[in-house]
Amino acid sequence: MIYLDYQSTTPVDKRVLEKMLPYFSEKFANVHSNHFFGEEVKDDVENARHEIAVTINAEDKEIIFTSGATESNNIALKGIFNYYKNKKNHIISSTIEHKCVLESLKYLETNCNAEITLINPDKNGIISPDKIEAAIKTNTLMISIMAVNNEIGTIQDLEAIGKIAKKYDVLFHSDAAQAIGKIDIDVKKFGIDLLSISGHKIYGPKGIGALYVSTSPKRIRLVPLFSGGGQERNFRSGTLPVPLCVGIGEAIKIAQSEMQQDNENALNLRNLFLEILCKNLKGVHVNGSLEHRVPQNLNLAFEGIESESLIFALEDIALTSVSACSSEKLESSYVLHAIGVPDELSHASFRISFGRFSTKDEVIYTADKIIKVVNNLRSISPLWNN
Repeated sequence: MIYLDYQSTTPVDKRVLEKMLPYFSEKFANVHSNHFFGEEVKDDVENARHEIAVTINAEDKEIIFTSGATESNNIALKGIFNYYKNKKNHIISSTIEHKCVLESLKYLETNCNAEITLINPDKNGIISPDKIEAAIKTNTLMISIMAVNNEIGTIQDLEAIGKIAKKYDVLFHSDAAQAIGKIDIDVKKFGIDLLSISGHKIYGPKGIGALYVSTSPKRIRLVPLFSGGGQERNFRSGTLPVPLCVGIGEAIKIAQSEMQQDNENALNLRNLFLEILCKNLKGVHVNGSLEHRVPQNLNLAFEGIESESLIFALEDIALTSVSACSSEKLESSYVLHAIGVPDELSHASFRISFGRFSTKDEVIYTADKIIKVVNNLRSISPLWNN
């Protein structure tokens, strides 16, 4: 089996797993207990918190452990709105955000009297900072723009957006689940007030994430999603899962130190893959910008086929036709629709994502098999006339 769906999830790096294992059965104490064993694991959790903080240029106390980026995004959006709603109630975001962001905004609009403005991207998948600035009003509370898109891999200009947010005294949140380990993130330089992180996108375990909540130049306040013992600065109560915390700390440390190497490997594989396909197939379309895109991602469409048929035929290769979080619904991608991809090409699109353990042989094999399958599908397709 060949796995080329690294943006959906990544395998746990063996180095990360090795770091985690003692905390399941040997160093198993409750991190919140005040005896020796609790203090011992508390130090290890705080070391993991520090690794996350230094990666994004934050303070240790600004990192809150969560169950993943979905929870982090929910805490950021709903928590901030519920704290500040009596002063401001307008949130600016985009039409290509992750579903958990869009659904959270929909909830706030429907149930909490929030005013939501969603900015459309250009055809390359880029959100214009000028459009964001033009949407700001006197009651604007927050801007929420993801760093890297989960379907088309496009990179947004966080620094420009952050400057606009600071100019108008508006909070700035970014979902960075797909960005950590692929691009440099500096929350101070970019003017980011809240940042969401996921463990399983960076070769760490599932079930763990983090939320950066700024304390400087002003302390950000928010209402927690649920009540409990007041852990994590009272933002996220509950007993911390020590093995997972240690795991995300080690994963982010490795991801940052090996980012250049990982990016170079992914870019070489992507270029090779695209070269083979374009040399042997007509009607190949790249969805989104190739220039402003993480090297791990390709979102392609082949004229004259249905992507579901292609993926079904590639039985020994893991790809995806839509983002994993939307895979229960067989409908065209809302991200591709937002950048103006026609329905016939949207239904012919799929995402391939290369990772740390992808190889040249896997890429060549996959490209050759795709060429064969596409030609077979086109031979029986009424949509293909060339």
